[in-house]
Amino acid sequence: MNRLLIIDGMNLVRRLHAAQPDEADMQGLTERSRNACQKLIRQHCPSHVAIVWDGDEESWRKRLYPDYKKGRKPMPQALADGLPALKQALAEAGIGSINALSEADDVIATLASKLCLRGGEAIIVSTDKGFCQLRLPRLLLWDHFNGAAMDIAALEQKLGIEQSQLLDFMALSGDSGNKIPGIQGIGPKTAGELLRSFRTLANVYNALDTLGAKQAKKLTEGKEMARLSYRLAKLRTDLELNIRLNQYRVKEN
Repeated sequence: MNRLLIIDGMNLVRRLHAAQPDEADMQGLTERSRNACQKLIRQHCPSHVAIVWDGDEESWRKRLYPDYKKGRKPMPQALADGLPALKQALAEAGIGSINALSEADDVIATLASKLCLRGGEAIIVSTDKGFCQLRLPRLLLWDHFNGAAMDIAALEQKLGIEQSQLLDFMALSGDSGNKIPGIQGIGPKTAGELLRSFRTLANVYNALDTLGAKQAKKLTEGKEMARLSYRLAKLRTDLELNIRLNQYRVKEN
């Protein structure tokens, strides 16, 4: 069975970079990145490994909603300048790169979905909670910095919802980290209460006449924003990637 280790490149490297005292020390960052990837390979024993990087093109989400991810800190210049050499060093260590045109998330989601639905296994290495919306057979979400699988049960408890309701939750309450707006006046607590009562976003809107006038008004006025937020939050799993898995086979030592 194919087991693909999919590493969210910028999620890993930017965190490693932020933790080092000298941001210009690209040699040290390259070594730490290589060591992290090799540790992940030892932990998960994949048949294939790929590290996926964000590209420079404007994403379809930004075109749909210009404020998407607004205010995010730009990549430090030293990291931007040193990234090509870092990728080359990883390639020489047997960790091949996949360069997304824009956001890496949709590429990662597509890779995992296509493999898992064909009987393979996928391990996504990232701290991005957005991947929790993927409910696939034989998928593991791994937090390298905690050294553990992402705790879906803890996330469900924290938000007061089930994993299957995550997209509906973000449609209602938004996602501040990515500047996904949600509905004005509907926060996480209210979103959780609504989904516990009505289960789905569609059911919430079918039951507006059972809600208080104030809340029903917010939901009615925010319906289009909820639809937009749902689209922004949803990962694409249908990209044409034009890659061959055997390019990323783990080399025997």
